[in-house]
Amino acid sequence: MLHVPASEFQKLFGHYQDKALVEPVFVTRNGRERTVLLSTEEYYRLKKLDDRKAFYIEELSEDDMRALSVSEVPAAYAHLDDELR
Repeated sequence: MLHVPASEFQKLFGHYQDKALVEPVFVTRNGRERTVLLSTEEYYRLKKLDDRKAFYIEELSEDDMRALSVSEVPAAYAHLDDELR
């Protein structure tokens, strides 16, 4: 991770834009992280994760419950059952 003081970031903005294409650039102020510059690709990847939602069981519809009751774990992930035991 690249950390850069805000004053340097302002002076060399274009340079840090290029760096952000490869890794996040943490901009600091008084030695503390304040903001992060990311590539648009990474931003949209993270944004997709933000669309996930969690529900309480009581909030699920009958169709959702039926779908869950017949769902199966793909064989490639069956080994994860051992971790639950």
